[in-house]
Amino acid sequence: MHFKAQVKIDAAPADVWTVLVDTSKYSEWDPNMVRVEGSLNLGEKVSFYTKLSPERAFPAKVTLVDQPNKMVLNGGMPLGLFKSERTHTLTATEDGGTLFTTEEEFGGLLLPLFKGQIPDLNPIFQEFSDGLKSRSEASA
Repeated sequence: MHFKAQVKIDAAPADVWTVLVDTSKYSEWDPNMVRVEGSLNLGEKVSFYTKLSPERAFPAKVTLVDQPNKMVLNGGMPLGLFKSERTHTLTATEDGGTLFTTEEEFGGLLLPLFKGQIPDLNPIFQEFSDGLKSRSEASA
């Protein structure tokens, strides 16, 4: 199960990265975020609280940081029974901007049980990307 969104941002990758890693301000520009607890540093655990389920944390661990190009977060259940991998990729464009891509892959043995409970996240990912674009362009 795979979800993806992409947007062209008129700001340099380093500027977009600065907005992306400032978890304290997510609720200001991501229309689906209530709050984020934790930091997006390599090896750190972070919990996302979304409007989709505001009382429930979606925990993840930052497993790759290649500043300002790529970040990977992994979440799920023990033993890989259900797992998710979210990847944010920032690619510099010739005009000095950034092509931002966010995607998430769900898998694991229990995916068939959970698949029906996972809504279409593509619109939510696009809103996240569009919010990141607006904040990054305003900050640049």
